[in-house]
Amino acid sequence: MSACDPCLRRALLIAMLAARIAGLLDRPAKRVAGLLALPEAELIEALGGERSEYLRDFLDARDLDLDRERFAESEVSAVCRHAPEYPPQLEELADAPAVLFALGDLRRLERLRGEPAVAVVGTRNPSPYGREVAHALGRGLGAARVPVVSGLALGIDAISHRGCLAGGGMPIAVLACGPDFVYPRRHHQLHSEVREHGVVLSELPPGVRPFRWSFPARNRIMAGLARMTVVVEAADPSGSLITSDFARDLGRLVAAVPGHVTSRAARGTNGLLRDGAIPITRVEDVLDELFGVGARAAPPPASRPPPQPADPLLRRVLEAAEGDESVAAIAAACGATVAQTRAALGRLEAEGWLVRRDLGGWQRAMESPIEFAARSE
Repeated sequence: MSACDPCLRRALLIAMLAARIAGLLDRPAKRVAGLLALPEAELIEALGGERSEYLRDFLDARDLDLDRERFAESEVSAVCRHAPEYPPQLEELADAPAVLFALGDLRRLERLRGEPAVAVVGTRNPSPYGREVAHALGRGLGAARVPVVSGLALGIDAISHRGCLAGGGMPIAVLACGPDFVYPRRHHQLHSEVREHGVVLSELPPGVRPFRWSFPARNRIMAGLARMTVVVEAADPSGSLITSDFARDLGRLVAAVPGHVTSRAARGTNGLLRDGAIPITRVEDVLDELFGVGARAAPPPASRPPPQPADPLLRRVLEAAEGDESVAAIAAACGATVAQTRAALGRLEAEGWLVRRDLGGWQRAMESPIEFAARSE
């Protein structure tokens, strides 16, 4: 079912007024619910200014069937609030989007009627610890058949979606631009994979670029789709905390991953825990909250051995680095000189096998160069 005329008309009006909304809201984190909940006539009156009459006449004369044809050519589906595919959870929003524009198989959205989804959000500049946790959560939730909602942004958002894909799960990406507009551009491959195995959603029609206001507006949709919002790493203030605020306002579960007390990236998450958020240390914590203790277990990790570097010295240094922090201790453990070990550690970091921990030492990367290359082909 395609979007009905009144809903599609409203969605197109929001897109036409997007620049006006950006000019009106000088604070990007300011909630736009008051505007997005206005009826059409009041919205035009509030934002149209001298163009109000033109906007009304333009919408009245617009051939919406031509818009539907344009969407179909871009393989974009337009689902309005009256369609059976529209997620019922969003109806709890005071400013629920009139239309969701989607790339991917819409039948996947039907899972949201019977399965709780989890939003995983966090900083765009995560620590190695945050990256590891986000990937593990996404992978575990995906393997447990729990849809993972995120924003396809840099950092925690993208990492959790890659984890979900690695676990064979269904990612749902909610964008602050049209569903066909890849932002950031470097996520073109990830955008394609989410579209293939999940759904890419937006309240903005195809071709519309992101605006400062559309990021917090997108966050309300993420919180609305999810039964639980998990914040992995977040400064204070941050966009991730806006998502958790929306979730709390909706009466949904808010959870956070404990972080280092000295880390700025964990200030927001530790603050959430102080204020009563559910502590998450592993994927089982999420599953227990959603389904009851032990009601749904996370599948066991794959039994196949992890990939290894081809060079024997690199293999020995990689194994030793996971147990020792100093270069001298690693050198002694693998039978190499300090100079050889230092050079090997540099190669392992440069090639993506190891990452440095915040408090010293190294840990194996969440995804080996071999796995990354295979996934990117």
